[in-house]
Amino acid sequence: MAKLKTNKGAAKRFRKSKGGKWMHKPSNKRHIMTSKRRKRKRQLSQAQVGSPADRKSLQRLLPYT
Repeated sequence: MAKLKTNKGAAKRFRKSKGGKWMHKPSNKRHIMTSKRRKRKRQLSQAQVGSPADRKSLQRLLPYT
């Protein structure tokens, strides 16, 4: 059987936590930061847990993680 290739775009955006959940950085933290409140910017800087509905597709994109 041939090796499975890792999707490099997904590898740069997602990682697996120790508990097996998929983590990702949230969107909306790239520009126009002056109109966003401090609390919102602080919360956007932390990694978030991905949706359980996307687990199967992420495992297909990242087979060796």
